[in-house]
Amino acid sequence: MKNMNARHRRKIRIRKKIFGTAERPRLVVFRSNRHIYAQLVDDNAGQTLCSASTQVLGKDDTEMKANRESAAKVGKDIAARAIEQKIESVVFDRNGFIYHGKVKALADGAREGGLKF
Repeated sequence: MKNMNARHRRKIRIRKKIFGTAERPRLVVFRSNRHIYAQLVDDNAGQTLCSASTQVLGKDDTEMKANRESAAKVGKDIAARAIEQKIESVVFDRNGFIYHGKVKALADGAREGGLKF
């Protein structure tokens, strides 16, 4: 427990309070230096319902990087995939990342896409 970095400690603290179900899954965000990932997780069944990332969106024609514009596109894409599965509301899990910049852009994009937090 001594060697954990600050993000990992925040992640544990957040996950104590947040739980996703089939009706209201957990929207998990992960950002690396190159890409941004989002997935909907049902914690009861222990499975991922759908996912989106800059890696998958960038395969079409444009190069997607880890910036705010790409994060907003990932948010809209995960919202579209969720609505296809008749999921309208989610629990947002920022995964220990501070809620600003790319993480906030992804959340705003998901809200624009029709998800309710």
